[in-house]
Amino acid sequence: DTDNMKPLEGVKILDLTRVLAGPFATMNLGDLGAEVIKVERPGAGDDTRTWGPPFVGTESTYFLSVNRNKKSIAVNIKDPKGVKIIKELAAVCDVFVENYIPGRLSAMGLGYEDIDKIAPHIIYCSITGILIPHSCRVAWQAEAEREAGSLLSKEPDDGDPVRPGVAMTDLATGLYAYGAIMAGLIQRYKTGKGLFIDCNLLSSQVACLTQVAANYLIGQKEAKRWGTAHGSIVPYQAFKTKDGYLVVGAGNNQQFATVCKILNLPELIDDSKYKTNHLRVQNRKELIKILSARFEEEMTSKWLYLFDGSGVAYGPINDMKNVFAEPQ
Repeated sequence: DTDNMKPLEGVKILDLTRVLAGPFATMNLGDLGAEVIKVERPGAGDDTRTWGPPFVGTESTYFLSVNRNKKSIAVNIKDPKGVKIIKELAAVCDVFVENYIPGRLSAMGLGYEDIDKIAPHIIYCSITGILIPHSCRVAWQAEAEREAGSLLSKEPDDGDPVRPGVAMTDLATGLYAYGAIMAGLIQRYKTGKGLFIDCNLLSSQVACLTQVAANYLIGQKEAKRWGTAHGSIVPYQAFKTKDGYLVVGAGNNQQFATVCKILNLPELIDDSKYKTNHLRVQNRKELIKILSARFEEEMTSKWLYLFDGSGVAYGPINDMKNVFAEPQ
């Protein structure tokens, strides 16, 4: 029944990735119907199987979070027999994904050049820490974030570097790999040939710097520490309420006027210091001090009620219980 077919039904993925970026990419491919064969170390398996608590039975919830829709097999790729098994699988798969240290699989006879000889149709994706020609070191997301400058933009202006709650660099890299693999499958459909994809944490994080990178490269403006605030929009940050926090963002003058009306601070609308976003950015500290004092006077629920339907971007900072209680 073609009406019920998933987009990648019939596509086979040979998954030699571990931890997060690679497994996230292949899980997304599996969600679209691809058959994902996950290759793990005999005995130990993927490192994240032991990352906990919490566990569900013997399984780490971390491992479960990025490994649904997969078939796991144990293969010792350090053994010639294991290498033979991988090559036999690659010959009947459409995509080969790995995140070993650059050069490690080539030394075992499983690099792109080796697989291309037996499976010229293969889409071979290597996920590394830094561009393959430049580094053979292990790199996790924290190292990539540090080198890409993103940690600088997260901490409060008087604090130490702050790691985000989830590994955004790994997840972004996984999504870039996922998109590149999808494009590779389309390219193969056109040419009949496979190809090699180099996807790395550092490049993915630099790409995600977007306006922060443009501010520096085009505007010669070094990144600053903003905490929850925005470098180019005021107000746009988390405000403390009587019982929690509320994020509010006013992206234009009309929205700023709406915020002022909701906060019962109409005098700010025509104040010469705050009439444009450029002026609000220049006078950030004074304006945020006024707004913060007002937000602290009411409960979060009251502000949610007042901002509802206002056209202004807003929302509470939720714990996990409230996140998953959300009807959406």
